Amino acid sequence: MSISPICNFAQLVATAQELGPRTAVIAGAQEREALLAAAEAVQQGIANCILVGDEPAIRQAAAAIRVDLAPMPLVHVADPTRVALEAMCIAGRGEADMVVKGHVKTDEFLRAALSREARLRRRLLTHVGPYQIPGIDRLVFISDGGVVLYPTAPQKVQIIQNAIRVARLLGIENPKVALVAASERVNPAVPSTMEATSLVVMARQGQIVGGVVDGPFTLDAAMSAEVAAELRIESPVAGHADVIIAHHVEAGNIMGKGITYFAGGRMAGIVVGAKVPLVVGSRADDHATRLASLALGVVMTARGYKELWG
Repeated sequence: MSISPICNFAQLVATAQELGPRTAVIAGAQEREALLAAAEAVQQGIANCILVGDEPAIRQAAAAIRVDLAPMPLVHVADPTRVALEAMCIAGRGEADMVVKGHVKTDEFLRAALSREARLRRRLLTHVGPYQIPGIDRLVFISDGGVVLYPTAPQKVQIIQNAIRVARLLGIENPKVALVAASERVNPAVPSTMEATSLVVMARQGQIVGGVVDGPFTLDAAMSAEVAAELRIESPVAGHADVIIAHHVEAGNIMGKGITYFAGGRMAGIVVGAKVPLVVGSRADDHATRLASLALGVVMTARGYKELWG
């Protein structure tokens, strides 16, 4: 049975309310915006939240913003270097459906997810960012902007496949995937264009499934039908991309930051490939954006995350 595509964060949160609650464990829960998002998620029936971190710091932060901690179990971890690992272990024991990054460093958070003690490691971890961008009538998924730094071709196949799966769980039945580069023409002097050509062939041979993969495209050709027509690009993806695959972390990260800071866009970030979804947004996210990221984890869990990655 097909499901309607989720086109914005309001729909994402509403869908999570329908499918929730699920259990989220917050690593480093003394962070103000993370606490506000957790409290709102509990209030709206989206998630049951377990708070992990330094208990006095969490209680002090909650008192300052008048968050009631009574509905949220608190796990005290005094050592800040152990906070992320404890949160991952809780999920690894089956006591939580997702792990949410709070006041911990991203590298510590991901390293904990990969530890043997957590028992969460399954496949290559990749970051997928659904972006809500002013003037665009759908969510645009960008990958990988923060986990796999300089992916090999086999890793790029997994990055694309993971992004397709995330888009499909949000109701996009046949995601259009654009491999972006500095030029839409294949040029041996521009490695990203050569790699894109190889990946398209691999997709057509069935090594990537569930979406339509094409490229190389410049970013404007991937997103604008007018630009694609002017360049005489004939492709179902050109001008209509749902998923944008960056050549490497620098391209993905700069693109994402540009959307956020120049265009007023918002990202609900998720890392997939572990036993459970890992919710990883930007450190500058407000609590509404963090709530959307948490809602993303809930929707993906409810719609079969474990069947795909667990």
